[in-house]
Amino acid sequence: QVQLVESGGGLVQPGGSLRLSCVGSGSIFRINDMGWYRQAPGEQRELVALITSGGSTNYADSVKGRFTISRDNTKKTVYLQMNSLKPEDTAVYYCNEKIARYKWSTVVDYWGQGTQVTVSS
Repeated sequence: QVQLVESGGGLVQPGGSLRLSCVGSGSIFRINDMGWYRQAPGEQRELVALITSGGSTNYADSVKGRFTISRDNTKKTVYLQMNSLKPEDTAVYYCNEKIARYKWSTVVDYWGQGTQVTVSS
Protein backbone atom coordinates (compact mmCIF):
# COMPACT_ATOMS: atom_id res chain seq x y z
CA GLN A 1 0.00 0.00 0.00
CA VAL A 2 1.20 3.49 -0.84
CA GLN A 3 0.68 6.48 1.41
CA LEU A 4 1.54 10.16 0.90
CA VAL A 5 1.88 12.28 4.03
CA GLU A 6 2.02 16.06 3.81
CA SER A 7 3.34 18.54 6.32
CA GLY A 8 4.26 22.20 6.59
CA GLY A 9 0.96 23.99 6.29
CA GLY A 10 -0.25 26.62 8.71
CA LEU A 11 -1.14 30.25 9.25
CA VAL A 12 1.19 32.91 7.86
CA GLN A 13 0.97 36.65 7.33
CA PRO A 14 0.93 38.14 3.84
CA GLY A 15 4.44 38.30 2.47
CA GLY A 16 5.54 35.34 4.55
CA SER A 17 6.86 31.93 3.55
CA LEU A 18 6.01 28.29 4.09
CA ARG A 19 7.56 25.05 2.90
CA LEU A 20 5.35 22.06 2.24
CA SER A 21 6.66 18.50 2.18
CA CYS A 22 5.07 15.30 0.95
CA VAL A 23 6.68 11.95 1.75
CA GLY A 24 5.75 8.73 0.03
CA SER A 25 5.87 5.39 1.80
CA GLY A 26 5.06 1.80 0.98
CA SER A 27 5.87 -0.29 -2.03
CA ILE A 28 7.15 2.20 -4.64
CA PHE A 29 9.24 1.19 -7.63
CA ARG A 30 9.21 4.44 -9.56
CA ILE A 31 7.69 7.91 -9.21
CA ASN A 32 7.01 9.81 -12.41
CA ASP A 33 5.49 13.27 -12.16
CA MET A 34 5.05 14.85 -8.73
CA GLY A 35 2.85 17.84 -8.17
CA TRP A 36 1.03 20.15 -5.83
CA TYR A 37 -2.60 21.14 -6.22
CA ARG A 38 -4.80 23.39 -4.16
CA GLN A 39 -8.48 23.86 -3.53
CA ALA A 40 -10.03 26.95 -2.00
CA PRO A 41 -13.57 26.89 -0.54
CA GLY A 42 -16.15 26.84 -3.32
CA GLU A 43 -13.48 26.43 -5.98
CA GLN A 44 -12.25 23.55 -8.10
CA ARG A 45 -8.94 21.90 -7.37
CA GLU A 46 -6.21 23.49 -9.47
CA LEU A 47 -2.65 22.63 -10.37
CA VAL A 48 -0.09 24.78 -8.57
CA ALA A 49 3.20 23.22 -9.64
CA LEU A 50 4.49 20.08 -11.32
CA ILE A 51 7.92 18.45 -11.57
CA THR A 52 8.71 15.58 -13.90
CA SER A 53 11.06 12.68 -13.21
CA GLY A 54 13.61 14.51 -15.32
CA GLY A 55 13.34 17.66 -13.23
CA SER A 56 11.33 19.84 -15.61
CA THR A 57 8.90 22.12 -13.82
CA ASN A 58 5.64 23.84 -14.61
CA TYR A 59 3.82 26.46 -12.55
CA ALA A 60 0.43 28.10 -12.50
CA ASP A 61 0.71 31.69 -13.67
CA SER A 62 -0.52 32.93 -10.30
CA VAL A 63 2.49 31.48 -8.45
CA LYS A 64 5.31 31.91 -10.95
CA GLY A 65 8.28 33.65 -9.39
CA ARG A 66 7.00 33.01 -5.86
CA PHE A 67 6.75 29.22 -5.51
CA THR A 68 9.41 26.60 -6.19
CA ILE A 69 8.80 22.88 -6.51
CA SER A 70 11.59 20.35 -5.97
CA ARG A 71 11.97 16.64 -5.36
CA ASP A 72 14.27 14.19 -3.63
CA ASN A 73 13.86 10.81 -5.25
CA THR A 74 15.90 8.97 -2.63
CA LYS A 75 13.51 10.22 0.05
CA LYS A 76 10.41 9.84 -2.17
CA THR A 77 9.60 13.42 -1.26
CA VAL A 78 8.32 16.46 -3.10
CA TYR A 79 8.60 19.98 -1.69
CA LEU A 80 6.86 23.27 -2.36
CA GLN A 81 8.65 26.40 -1.20
CA MET A 82 6.14 29.23 -1.06
CA ASN A 83 7.39 32.80 -0.74
CA SER A 84 5.66 36.18 -0.85
CA LEU A 85 2.40 34.54 0.13
CA LYS A 86 -0.85 36.35 -0.59
CA PRO A 87 -4.32 35.96 0.93
CA GLU A 88 -5.49 34.45 -2.36
CA ASP A 89 -3.05 31.57 -1.80
CA THR A 90 -5.26 30.39 1.06
CA ALA A 91 -6.42 26.86 0.31
CA VAL A 92 -5.99 23.21 1.14
CA TYR A 93 -2.87 21.98 -0.64
CA TYR A 94 -2.65 18.41 -1.91
CA CYS A 95 0.37 16.55 -3.20
CA ASN A 96 0.03 14.15 -6.09
CA GLU A 97 2.46 11.48 -7.24
CA LYS A 98 2.20 9.23 -10.26
CA ILE A 99 3.60 5.95 -8.99
CA ALA A 100 4.43 2.53 -10.37
CA ARG A 101 4.45 0.16 -7.42
CA TYR A 102 6.41 -2.58 -9.19
CA LYS A 103 8.60 -2.78 -12.30
CA TRP A 104 5.74 -3.88 -14.55
CA SER A 105 2.91 -2.01 -12.84
CA THR A 106 0.85 0.65 -14.50
CA VAL A 107 1.30 4.18 -13.19
CA VAL A 108 -1.41 5.23 -10.74
CA ASP A 109 -2.27 8.61 -9.21
CA TYR A 110 -1.85 8.87 -5.46
CA TRP A 111 -2.93 11.83 -3.33
CA GLY A 112 -2.01 13.18 0.05
CA GLN A 113 -4.62 13.99 2.68
CA GLY A 114 -4.25 17.76 2.23
CA THR A 115 -2.72 20.46 4.39
CA GLN A 116 -4.32 23.81 5.13
CA VAL A 117 -2.47 26.99 4.20
CA THR A 118 -4.00 30.23 5.47
CA VAL A 119 -2.54 33.60 4.57
CA SER A 120 -4.00 36.33 6.76
CA SER A 121 -2.98 39.26 8.90
